[in-house]
Amino acid sequence: MTEGKYAEVGGGLRLHYHEAGCEHAETVVLLHGGGPGASAWSNFSRNIEVFAKSFRVLAVDQPGFGKSDKPTEHPQYFTHSSTAVVGLLDALGVGKAHLVGNSLGGGTAVRLALDHPDRAGRLVLMGPGGLSTNLFAPDPTEGVKALGRFAAPPGPSKEKLAAFLRLMVFDPALITDELVEERYANASTPESLAAMRAMGASFAGADYEQGMLWREAYKLRQRVLLIWGREDRVNPLDGALVALKTIPRAQLHVFGRCGHWAQVEKFDEFNRLALDFLRGE
Repeated sequence: MTEGKYAEVGGGLRLHYHEAGCEHAETVVLLHGGGPGASAWSNFSRNIEVFAKSFRVLAVDQPGFGKSDKPTEHPQYFTHSSTAVVGLLDALGVGKAHLVGNSLGGGTAVRLALDHPDRAGRLVLMGPGGLSTNLFAPDPTEGVKALGRFAAPPGPSKEKLAAFLRLMVFDPALITDELVEERYANASTPESLAAMRAMGASFAGADYEQGMLWREAYKLRQRVLLIWGREDRVNPLDGALVALKTIPRAQLHVFGRCGHWAQVEKFDEFNRLALDFLRGE
């Protein structure tokens, strides 16, 4: 399963994804975060088999990440990625899917639900980008500043990547040398660096407002489970409040002693919580 599959999703773009579970079950799409070297496998490798006991699981490398294509000419990133995910659903004959998104993947999930409401079931959003708007915490946050430093002159390094990854979690022991090596190998290629620059630029381009998802949160009609780590230093907890207030059918769960990777740091509890929500009446 680690090799995954490829699908043409429109405009010559190929997405790489992992698939598990029963083809005839409801579909859940897992969407990873946007840090250097991120991929579906790096974010969800252990969760996939748990979710696959109840659902057909598609764990997707978003455009510019993992083994998916890395175009640098594209619209605002959430629009770019959500359009690609809809293309993947079309290619696989999936009419509607639940969406589970961490950070950048949460933003992609929300953009998809706003632009294609008939294609999105329930949403599980862990510290979602674009939907989070800080009321009290400084902006940019500690984690976002570290993300920007990774590729800044004199260029990327394993040390800068390790420093960024340690900000992702409450317990820095989770950031092993093996994880840093794996993520650095993926993040430091010219193609990945160019794709990351293009992604960042899209949040300040002509259509940047498509990334300000908190302004459109009231339009969501799906059931939404917001999950936050109390110690999140990328999208801090106060960023959940506007979404919780404005999304009609939202609920919020907060994990203590947890940073930005709830699906990793609170593995068993996260799986139970998310699966109960996705299976609910």
